Amino acid sequence: MWRWEGFLHALAAEAVTLGEGNTPLLPAPSLGLGDVWIKDESRNPTWSFKDRLGSGAVTMAKRFGAKVVVSSSSGNAGAAAAAYAAKAGLPCVVFTVTSSAGPLVLQMRAYGAMLVKVIDRMDRWRLQTLGVRELGWYPTSPFFGPVVGSNPYGMEGYKTIAYEVAEAFDWQPPDWCVLPVCYGDALYGMWKGFEELKALGWIDRTPRFVAAEVSGSLVAAMEGGDAMPPESPRNAPSIATSIGALQGTVQGLDVLRRSNGAAVTVGDDELRRWVLTLAAKEGLWPEASSAAPFAAIERLRAQGTIKPHERCVALMTAAGMKDPGPIEQALPEPPIVQGGLPELMDALKNSYGFTDG
Repeated sequence: MWRWEGFLHALAAEAVTLGEGNTPLLPAPSLGLGDVWIKDESRNPTWSFKDRLGSGAVTMAKRFGAKVVVSSSSGNAGAAAAAYAAKAGLPCVVFTVTSSAGPLVLQMRAYGAMLVKVIDRMDRWRLQTLGVRELGWYPTSPFFGPVVGSNPYGMEGYKTIAYEVAEAFDWQPPDWCVLPVCYGDALYGMWKGFEELKALGWIDRTPRFVAAEVSGSLVAAMEGGDAMPPESPRNAPSIATSIGALQGTVQGLDVLRRSNGAAVTVGDDELRRWVLTLAAKEGLWPEASSAAPFAAIERLRAQGTIKPHERCVALMTAAGMKDPGPIEQALPEPPIVQGGLPELMDALKNSYGFTDG
């Protein structure tokens, strides 16, 4: 990421880095979605796009002489904060909820974070606010509402996703960039990155952006012309915990409007189907949230919003190992085989419908 230091807020020599960035951009012809490419951010050091934010934010924490790094997170942002704080030699406190996925919690703990669980989600922000305002802790995540984004230095890191995509396509940007959106940090960062490249004359146009969300807040704002995305309660929590916020952000809405983009609400059944499809057809196992862009592209192609010839880049934000629930729920238990080849082949046929040809 820091090879783009001329576009960022610090020099590569002073960066707190684990080698984040320069993730692969992969064609995905088997998905049946037309010209779609996957920017696979699961290849980052803690297996999510949040490492770009973590590096950008903690680099400045170290420069500012921060004593403690703090984050509120259901998983990915907390893992990144913990890992980069460890690299910087700084203590890290992470507030999370009791419902956070087990592997994500273990990951944060593995990096040495002092993890604090709360029952009421809003208690995360209340406690973090006390740490920031009373004790001077350095925040990498939102901690008050309405949310306007995470640490601004961290968000600068997301610009480099746009630089990498433009470079990979020989400075001919895609027509659309489709992202899973919670608070819109990466949405804003990528848009800003493309805008900077256009201002410099490196590209001649910028992509349109799509926010794939689970609450419907940005969808309501786009349809109603609201200045502020409304809160959109759900009957039950989404399996896409990383994008489970009930209210979008002004910055996310602004990007959609400026880019002549769109917002799409996706459901759990679509997310499960696309998790399985990406794993089986492309060899990529996404976190449930990362499957949201593919459901959005499918729908927008069918509606004609995304034209058949237009190129899309979908941001796969995190790896499926962080929250294996959708796979555990969707796939049958493997068979136990005793005996020889006949018993083996019977088990493969009965459990998977497989024959030797």
